[in-house]
Amino acid sequence: MNAPPQPATRWQIFCWTLFDFANTGFYVIIITLVFPIYFKNVIAGGNEAYWGRTISASMLITAVLGPFLGSVADATSRKKMLLAIFTGACVISTAGLYCTGQGTLWAAVTLLIVANVGFEGGTVFYDAFLPEISTQKNYARISGYGFAVGYLGSFATLLIILPILSHANPASDNVRVTFLIAAAFFAFFALPLFLFLHEHRQRPSRPESFILAGYERLKNTVAHIRQYNSIERFLVAFFVYNDSILTVIFFSGIFAEHTLGLTLEELVYFFLLVQGSALLGSVAFGVVTNRLGPRQVIGVTLLIWLAVVGAAYTIQSKEAFFLLGAVAGIALGSSQSTSRTMMALLTPFEKRAEFFGFYDGFFGKASAVAGPLIFGEVSHRFGQRPAILTIGGLLAVGLLLLFRVPDVRPAGAGIVEA
Repeated sequence: MNAPPQPATRWQIFCWTLFDFANTGFYVIIITLVFPIYFKNVIAGGNEAYWGRTISASMLITAVLGPFLGSVADATSRKKMLLAIFTGACVISTAGLYCTGQGTLWAAVTLLIVANVGFEGGTVFYDAFLPEISTQKNYARISGYGFAVGYLGSFATLLIILPILSHANPASDNVRVTFLIAAAFFAFFALPLFLFLHEHRQRPSRPESFILAGYERLKNTVAHIRQYNSIERFLVAFFVYNDSILTVIFFSGIFAEHTLGLTLEELVYFFLLVQGSALLGSVAFGVVTNRLGPRQVIGVTLLIWLAVVGAAYTIQSKEAFFLLGAVAGIALGSSQSTSRTMMALLTPFEKRAEFFGFYDGFFGKASAVAGPLIFGEVSHRFGQRPAILTIGGLLAVGLLLLFRVPDVRPAGAGIVEA
């Protein structure tokens, strides 16, 4: 019989949140800002379609692995070891990107896929620690601490690379140095979790049992979700609009550099602005969500996204793009957090663990496959501005699908529909 887990100390909870601080170095430098521009201009010879294909492939692999990884996280007492393996794969592959350049396309594609699968797959084991370090009552609060510390990690990363990228061009050695910084930042600040966070031990299942159990659980979850029409409708809407939001994140740096001529230094300032407004947006919309309802708040943020995409199609000046980034940050800071709230309100309490595992581990990853692929292919053939229209189309479809979902609100906050 397993002994009950000991409550986590504040220090151990802090070590857990530091992992969010750590992995933002990878996400900011490799996925969002620096490496996409280096990949497109130096490695892929100006063809951004390769970037879309690579990101889509990595997210598809993670989505396919998701049920298996979730089953492993539930069935074994080796979450920390497996998190270390995925983190190590991400860190080593990220450092390896320093050696890429002209003529290394397939090596760069392979390294990026391994790095992103390591990053995205590792979050399954990282999230699985939450029930061990918290009670159900404190899930949201401690999870929120992780998001807040993650924002601080983004700011810290941007401030570190700002002087390095000052006056740098995409092909300079300084750009490749930031890949090493991303790897070192991730490894160093993730270390406290592995040193100080204790894992609740339980009897591990046989490997063949949790491999089969992962996909059996996915099949059962799909069957269960189909019994809840409102959740099924929400997941379809989320799949479409989240795909478009993630596409904006994956291609924003490439668009700003190629179409508007922003330098790498200017892009760092731009993303600092976006992060700041995202933090403000998440706080502001968090305050009004109970009053307006999460469906209305998501709808407002999607309208903001549509306005941003429409403006980006015609925008010409750098100054206007900075203003647009501030507006986009407000929407970014609220759309995904409010989506989580919406999912929580729609889900029966006894199904929370099962349905949220599907929402985060499978749908959250799979929803990043189609958009980047479509944008990259359209951009390569017709240009970046026409490709922006594909994002607008996805957002519009997602908005229409959203209003097929019932208007649910916390008890005592207004209208509640089952």
